[in-house]
Amino acid sequence: MPAFLTRPRRLLPRGLLDLLVQFAIVFVIYETYRLTRGLIDDPLSARVAFRNAEWIIDAERALRIDVEDEVQRFAESVGGLSSVSSFLYINVQTTVTFAVMAYIYVRFTSSFGFVRNAFVATWAIALVGFVLLPTAPPRLIPELGLRDSVSIFTGVDPSDRQLQRFYNPYAAMPSLHCGIATLVGGSLALLSRTRAARIAWSLYPVMVIFVVMATGNHYLLDAVAGVLVALAGAGVAWGCGRLRPDAWALHRGPGATATATAGPGPERPAGPPA
Repeated sequence: MPAFLTRPRRLLPRGLLDLLVQFAIVFVIYETYRLTRGLIDDPLSARVAFRNAEWIIDAERALRIDVEDEVQRFAESVGGLSSVSSFLYINVQTTVTFAVMAYIYVRFTSSFGFVRNAFVATWAIALVGFVLLPTAPPRLIPELGLRDSVSIFTGVDPSDRQLQRFYNPYAAMPSLHCGIATLVGGSLALLSRTRAARIAWSLYPVMVIFVVMATGNHYLLDAVAGVLVALAGAGVAWGCGRLRPDAWALHRGPGATATATAGPGPERPAGPPA
């Protein structure tokens, strides 16, 4: 019989209330992200977003790192790669991220506080960037000639006002996709026990950087900024971990797993709730 049926606490190592608190935190973050849409939903902000995009394009050309067109052409030249990239772009930010967070919550409960705080800090820093530096993605810049691969893949018009209620079309800088992928990959690379898993998760952010450029949604500098924001978020989480080591520090090693991984015997507390 599956373990979660015989020992339900494996799925709720800190109880139902703590799980609801984590859901509430995620909900508040997402709603705050949606509110940034309202802060730049006017013609003036749109013009600013396109001017900022031109600045990024000029900077990349000066540095000779304007590789977005080459990346997209490569993806389209390999059978099915463009469609796979579009599918991944849709899912890495939500499905994969939430699945990984749930896995860490159950499997590495003692480290969840650190990971959660890193995600919250990264989102917060990125939201400030979206408001102060609204940036149009490369797929909206006609001179670049990039196709909107995700729109082609899904058949959904991204300019639809109903759809835009759920996302910010000028949130290219920094790339939150790349920032979150850095946290996801970095967290599991540190917590995984096998070398193969550590290597695979270390490469996960690289894959996402390719995906965001192959789909025409981000510039290379967006991706770099996203990684830097994630590192800053991890730094904030590290500082929080020094304040509450038991609840918010990153715990590695044989004793780092939660009650969910314990063998037969009495249940042990998974540490203080976050």
